[in-house]
Amino acid sequence: MIAALLAAAPALPLDEAGKYVAGAFVVFVAVIVIYVGIMGVRLQRMSKEMAELNAALDLRERAEAARAGEPEAPPR
Repeated sequence: MIAALLAAAPALPLDEAGKYVAGAFVVFVAVIVIYVGIMGVRLQRMSKEMAELNAALDLRERAEAARAGEPEAPPR
């Protein structure tokens, strides 16, 4: 059925088809750039959260060591 539809649909001349190919390429590149941008923002946010969690863990470990009377652990 699809083959019959494709056979019945006339092909666009190359001078007209080029505009559509270029437009599709521009849209494709724009989608890739947007995706990479979103992933970069998410990576920055996750890195910041990891740094905050590591800092909180260091504070917690130092507080527990101080309560137990142990010498301070060296910073990571």
